[in-house]
Amino acid sequence: MTSFLGLPSDLTDRLARHAANTSLREFRSPHLPGERRISAAVLMPLIHRDDQWHLIYTLRSSLLHDHSGQVSFPGGSREPQDQDIIATALRESQEEIGLNPQSVTVLGCLADMDMVTRFKVTPVVGVCEWPTGLTINPDEVDRVFSIPIDWLADEQNHYSRVLTHNGMDIEAVYFKPYDGETVWGATAMMTVALLSLFDQAP
Repeated sequence: MTSFLGLPSDLTDRLARHAANTSLREFRSPHLPGERRISAAVLMPLIHRDDQWHLIYTLRSSLLHDHSGQVSFPGGSREPQDQDIIATALRESQEEIGLNPQSVTVLGCLADMDMVTRFKVTPVVGVCEWPTGLTINPDEVDRVFSIPIDWLADEQNHYSRVLTHNGMDIEAVYFKPYDGETVWGATAMMTVALLSLFDQAP
């Protein structure tokens, strides 16, 4: 049985309120009006190890065409067989890192994020039984690692900078390197969004 000790007791409610908040412009990227968005999802896997909570991240395979070699959460595009967007996140996590969906307790979703790559991504937050066996798909993932929530929440470990994409200025979040990897961009913004829910008063 997975213990949620140390997580906000009303985290599920906080996630529901966040997902329903369509005014979170700071978590959205500019795009052209009427531009078709491709539905996708990622899983933000929380695990309890070494007496503290961690988030699991993946390093995308250098063989991939898009975002190769970048840190991300497991996920991908919604497929016709997916019952809902949560099913997408769980299926993709199983395909990429061998995470058994039955070992995941889904707590809820963050607000959708519009990506500069035309995807509309739903971050799904789930608590994973740990330890659990993982099998990396080398075509999609080079490695799996985790970062403690306390380290991520330390304001000294992340900062913002402005990037230009297709003539548009976008504020991007960067974390300092951890275990040799740098979390930045959309993955970092999702991380900060989740951390903000941890900081809220009950």
